[in-house]
Amino acid sequence: MSVQIIKHEGGLYTLYAKQTVDKEIDVIWDFFRKPSNLNMLTPDDVEFEITSGKSDDFFEGKIISYKIKPFKMINFNWVTEISQVKEGSYFIDNQIFGPYNMWHHEHHFKSNGEGTTDIIDKVKYILPFYILGGLMHKMFIRKKLFNIFMFRQKKINDLFNIPQI
Repeated sequence: MSVQIIKHEGGLYTLYAKQTVDKEIDVIWDFFRKPSNLNMLTPDDVEFEITSGKSDDFFEGKIISYKIKPFKMINFNWVTEISQVKEGSYFIDNQIFGPYNMWHHEHHFKSNGEGTTDIIDKVKYILPFYILGGLMHKMFIRKKLFNIFMFRQKKINDLFNIPQI
C-alpha cells in the first residue's frame, strides 16, 4: 500500500495510490463499478452522501452528485462524470462542479495473475485561489487527501479480508 502526492508547476498536483489485493480482478472490478460502494470507501468524518446517480448503472457519461463535508463547517456539492470506461481495466471520472478547479481521477485495475490485482488511483487536481490554494494545500488539504486514500486502502483490505502488513 502506498499513497503519494506530487506538486507540479502551475498549481497542478498528482495523487498516486497503489495497492495489491489477493483477489481476482473480476471481483475487484465488480465492487468498484458500483457507485453505491463509494460511500464505504470514504471516512465517516467526510460526511459523504450521493445525492443523485445512486443506481448501480455504470457507463460513460454517467453523472453522479455528492455532498461532502471534508472539514468541520465546510460543505460542498460535488458533481462528477464517468468520462471513460474500459470494462475490467479502468474508468475515469472528472469533476464537472465542485471544490477543485480541476479533478481528474483515473481508477486502474491490473491482474497480476495468480489471483492478485493491483488497484491504482491517479488523481490530477488543481485548487482554486492559486497562491491561497497552495497554502491551504500545505496546511491541511494534502493531509486530508492522503488520509482519505489511506482509509480507502485499509477499508479495501477489511472488505476483502486481506491481512494488513
